[in-house]
Amino acid sequence: MLDMDGTILDLAYDNYMWMTHVPSLWAEQNNMSLDEARHYLLGKFGEAQGDLRWYCLDHWSEHLGLDVYQLHRDNHHLIGFLPGAREFLERMRDAHVRLLLVTNSHRNTLDLKQEVTGLIEFFDGVHVSHDYGYAKERQEFWQALQEDADFDPATTMFVDDNHAVLTSAATYGVRHPVAVSRPDTSRPANEHTDFVSVEGISELA
Repeated sequence: MLDMDGTILDLAYDNYMWMTHVPSLWAEQNNMSLDEARHYLLGKFGEAQGDLRWYCLDHWSEHLGLDVYQLHRDNHHLIGFLPGAREFLERMRDAHVRLLLVTNSHRNTLDLKQEVTGLIEFFDGVHVSHDYGYAKERQEFWQALQEDADFDPATTMFVDDNHAVLTSAATYGVRHPVAVSRPDTSRPANEHTDFVSVEGISELA
């Protein structure tokens, strides 16, 4: 089971959108400095982390008064695979390994990224937390996913860049959680001490 953003696709796109582009437009709209806008928005983002609201474009469009989906589409040229990720997916497909995409991404974002990269063609199943009503950080998500996807936690590897999500998966009983330490190619690698860690999924092939 693979996460999408920061595991397969470069998180540099998402970080740019949420940490730079959206704050700059919101600052302009509200006649404030970029630093003031970032401070306010980071507080709001923090309040929503671990909840479906954080991943919901409709929520942020309504809250910020911006067409967040259109902003993402306007910058779709920044969407791309992490180094070696596409080749990894090709090898797994050729080896007939069952691959499930397991993402907190909003459906609109997923559709946009599919349009740009075609990543869904590599997967045997696509599972979106919004369809279950719980983010991956919640145990209810894993219960719903197991009922839907019929996977065996004892023989499943799950790869993600989010420590809280990996912790939730491990708590549920997923035997092989793996952390991606460099989800954003524009930033240095993160340190994960609680899980087996790889800089990118190409190291798992």
